[in-house]
Amino acid sequence: MTVRHLTPLDRLIAGFERALETVAGAPEAGRPTPARDIAEAELDRAERCHAAGLMRINHTGEVCAQALYDGQAALARSEETRRHLVHAAAEETDHLAWCAERLRELDSRPSLFNPLWYAGSYAIGAAAALAGDAVSLGFVVETERQVEAHLAEHLETLPEQDQRSRAVLRQMQADEIGHGDEAAARGGIELPFPIPPLMQLTSLLMKKVAYRI
Repeated sequence: MTVRHLTPLDRLIAGFERALETVAGAPEAGRPTPARDIAEAELDRAERCHAAGLMRINHTGEVCAQALYDGQAALARSEETRRHLVHAAAEETDHLAWCAERLRELDSRPSLFNPLWYAGSYAIGAAAALAGDAVSLGFVVETERQVEAHLAEHLETLPEQDQRSRAVLRQMQADEIGHGDEAAARGGIELPFPIPPLMQLTSLLMKKVAYRI
């Protein structure tokens, strides 16, 4: 049997297709939503809008995660690192699909700026990969650390009765911790100042915009 090796053009086309699926398509989850067995709660208008705003932030965060991993995988130095990034991206696709489904249930929609967030995050991921696998994996560690922290904040501020959203965020949080731990075990380094605070500032801007638009 002949094995076809992907050319750079093949990878470019595949990457463009993934970008379209991420920002405009309906990604399919490989795992069922953690909220599958939880009944929908009664939410008033303010609670529903707040829950939707938080889930829109998380959906945009997953768009950014897809772009980061895609950019890092495209320029990874080693095949082992590339496979790790591709595997992590697959789990992030689950998160993206779960958040999209929850937004629909809340009668809301994703952020209108997702294409811009994707493009910027892809560029950041590619730049991290160019710096070497240790830096790229360190970027994963720091990213997942910050994502886990903001998921914890969302779990505290969600309407108490919105157990469907809460179940999704808890599973996402557990997955993000696992991704960060695995990247650290594979040699991810601690990122130097001022990269972590700059990442926090970018994340803060994204959250403020995505919550509303």
